Amino acid sequence: MTLKRILGALALLLTPAIAFAHPGHGDNGLIAGISHPIGGIDHLLAMVAVGLWAAQQKGAARWALPCTFVGTMLIGGLLGFEGLNLPALESGIAASVLALGLAVALAVRPPLSVAVGATALFALFHGVAHGLELPDMSSPWAYAAGFVAATAALHGLGYAVVRVLPQAAAPLIRVAGAASAATGVWLLAG
Repeated sequence: MTLKRILGALALLLTPAIAFAHPGHGDNGLIAGISHPIGGIDHLLAMVAVGLWAAQQKGAARWALPCTFVGTMLIGGLLGFEGLNLPALESGIAASVLALGLAVALAVRPPLSVAVGATALFALFHGVAHGLELPDMSSPWAYAAGFVAATAALHGLGYAVVRVLPQAAAPLIRVAGAASAATGVWLLAG
């Protein structure tokens, strides 16, 4: 898959949000769900980082990390719909941006159980945040479908960038991870 195709796919993902950019279209929550992970720098960086990090792995971790994130995020979203809030929710999300950025920058390959556990913990924070921000009058199922689809697409984008770029570009991926980690530090300080 070429970078041009990846960018085209991302453009298609964003098209519904652009088309419904003004009110009056009877949004049932799907567009809000798609927009939430894309519209917040904290969610965007963490979700792309999961894809970047997964692509740096070997074996089962390549699919286990994104699948774990999406599945656990959905569980967290359902808990958020029910009003569950986690202590230090925003700090947990900021910490995920920092940790996932560092994992990419250092191309860390921990044991699968450690990688999956950390990914699940971070996804839970993101999911609860999504669930707590369910727009009024929206279908929770449509909203959840939107944030799951957008998250999977962002993971796929990160994964594809690593896999499509030549090996010589690996230092650029690490720089992107460091920039994400720095943003995580800024978010934690803010």
